[in-house]
Amino acid sequence: MKTSDRPVLATDRARKAGSANLIAAQSALPYEDVGSDGEAFRAIDRMREALSAMATGGLSPATLTLAFYDWSIHLASAPGKRMELAHKAGQNWSLLLTYMAAAATRPDAPPCIEALPGDNRFRAEGWQKQPYTTWAQAFLLCQQWWHDVTRNVPGMTPHHEDVVSFTARQWLDMFSPSNLPFANPEVIHKAMETGGANFTQGLRNWLEDVGRVAMRQPPVGTEAFRVGRDIAATPGKVVYRNHLIELIQYAPATEDVLAEPILIVPAWIMKYYILDLSPHNSLIRYLVAQGHTVFCISWRNPTAKDRDLTLDDYRRLGILAALDAVSAIAPERKIHATSYCLGGTLLAITAAAMARTEDQRLASVTLFAAQTDFSEPGELALFIDHSQLHFLDSMMWHSGCLSADQMAGAFQLLRTNDLVWSRLVHDYLIGKRTTMTDLMAWNADSTHMPYRMHAEYLQRLYLDNELAAGRFIVDGRPAHLQNIRVPMFVVGTERDHVAPWHSVYKIHYLTDTDVTFVLTSGGHNAGIVSEPDHPGRGFRIALTRESDSSVSADEWAAAATSKDGSWWPDWVEWLAGHSAPRRVAPPVIGAPQRGYPPIDDAPGTYVHQR
Repeated sequence: MKTSDRPVLATDRARKAGSANLIAAQSALPYEDVGSDGEAFRAIDRMREALSAMATGGLSPATLTLAFYDWSIHLASAPGKRMELAHKAGQNWSLLLTYMAAAATRPDAPPCIEALPGDNRFRAEGWQKQPYTTWAQAFLLCQQWWHDVTRNVPGMTPHHEDVVSFTARQWLDMFSPSNLPFANPEVIHKAMETGGANFTQGLRNWLEDVGRVAMRQPPVGTEAFRVGRDIAATPGKVVYRNHLIELIQYAPATEDVLAEPILIVPAWIMKYYILDLSPHNSLIRYLVAQGHTVFCISWRNPTAKDRDLTLDDYRRLGILAALDAVSAIAPERKIHATSYCLGGTLLAITAAAMARTEDQRLASVTLFAAQTDFSEPGELALFIDHSQLHFLDSMMWHSGCLSADQMAGAFQLLRTNDLVWSRLVHDYLIGKRTTMTDLMAWNADSTHMPYRMHAEYLQRLYLDNELAAGRFIVDGRPAHLQNIRVPMFVVGTERDHVAPWHSVYKIHYLTDTDVTFVLTSGGHNAGIVSEPDHPGRGFRIALTRESDSSVSADEWAAAATSKDGSWWPDWVEWLAGHSAPRRVAPPVIGAPQRGYPPIDDAPGTYVHQR
């Protein structure tokens, strides 16, 4: 890499700021924090925590200990709560015994408790027969009782309550009758049908998976989804590359296009091709087919050498560098900036900073499942408190980045029944391989997080909520979302464990512009990959103008227009409505005369980094 091409990191700028700034910065610190001796002592603590993380899977023992101490001492101090739990235990026993008595004479006796929405463990036909249905009913009653045990304990800290309840649920799910070979009717039926061969095949599947993990190979079946051939295969060229991104410009598919190009900013926590999967469900291919000129960022997969990349480096070397390239290739045209997840949070910050400096290159801003207010971030906040963040910080300080398997493990814990236990039962007890899909293959292709950037993100946004509070500093001044004046299109998903839609909806409270909000069926990924003709999809949509009165998320949902099918056509129509009415000839690929020649064929090289 040439010297002129080397990225100018935030640490480089700080180093060049001069001794006067260094002295001023040190004077703001407590006296005991100044000097290398203190840092050496802190390094000892970091090393100890990093080593502990190897045994705990990255979970802070202090966080769990504090949470369970808080729960136990407040439960022990609440005789009324304990009496209530004893009363409910008696009620549950009475319900179960009454049901068993009714089921002894009426096989179709109605259940005494229903599974929660989304819990499909006991939906199969075999679970509707005795004694399996009784076991399922007993488990659900036990699950309900433990929920009461860990909730509404007087005086308990809400975050500790969430942690204890979540942990109790994980332990209960582990011992669910659906996970036990002698209690699951589907497993028993398969064993009788095959003479036990399903367990032999399940053992083979397990050994194969363990071997692939040890050899750092992708899961079985991913070989059918080759990047650049089967997925991420929309034609295009890499027209710009720096240390952090490759910018892909996609080839036009129509004779004329809308004048304003689209720039897509995916999250760096994932590979960009979640938006360019198979041809039938690729959002990028769909946009190109509708007459849009599409650019997309493909983020570098960082290593320990990138440990000092900052959140501001992602803004400058990522979004701003891409905007410069798009403006050079399609000059004098405004840009529809589109983003996903963390990319949406960063785009909102960038758009606010651009608005403050009167940079008017944006025609609109679209956010997919992206949070700007982290006061209610959902179950992911279970892993984010001051103790846990300090633990994570030490892990990343030691390794230089947060590994892909640690990130994947956190997300799997949020949906263990769907992502862990159901697969273990299907692959290892029933002995049948789960059919690989393009979305599953993409999900297995995970990325790393640089130490400094991820620590800043968790501290400044999750814990301190600086963006919503108007305290997030960009170039020395706050980035106020109220300064964004371009129209916004914001998508939330109904079953999002990463960015709950009520949290995503809070963009209405932070901006002074027209916001078109969509609430779509599905989760964080499936709700966005919602191509037309996909069965069972639906969404709600409504426009809130700058002058309209503010309403709550639930009030919005009650009043919004409901539609069947995919929200993609509505978004394309919205983009056209905020574009110039006259179509133009497609721009050429790249702009060699301006320093942006085509470099490689899409999907580029960064997407292949592991």
